[in-house]
Amino acid sequence: MNNSPSIKLYGANRCHKTQFYINFLNETGLPYEFLDVEINEDHAETLRGLYENKKLNFPTITIGSKKLRNPHTKELEKWLNKLIPNY
Repeated sequence: MNNSPSIKLYGANRCHKTQFYINFLNETGLPYEFLDVEINEDHAETLRGLYENKKLNFPTITIGSKKLRNPHTKELEKWLNKLIPNY
């Protein structure tokens, strides 16, 4: 049974920073879900709900309940190591 928290990437396909995280997450081999906030309004509303200011702050990565707004690579790796077993 897999107890790893789910990884979600909220962003926009046209955004170069989002593309960086797509490539990064692909290289890890970890399963994740890309949620394009420009194409899907439900994803946009979910992302707005993560922030008090209700803005589309993307790219945002969630690892379970941990929210990372445009993290540096080292910060993202730190949280993946902390939250994902055997990363």
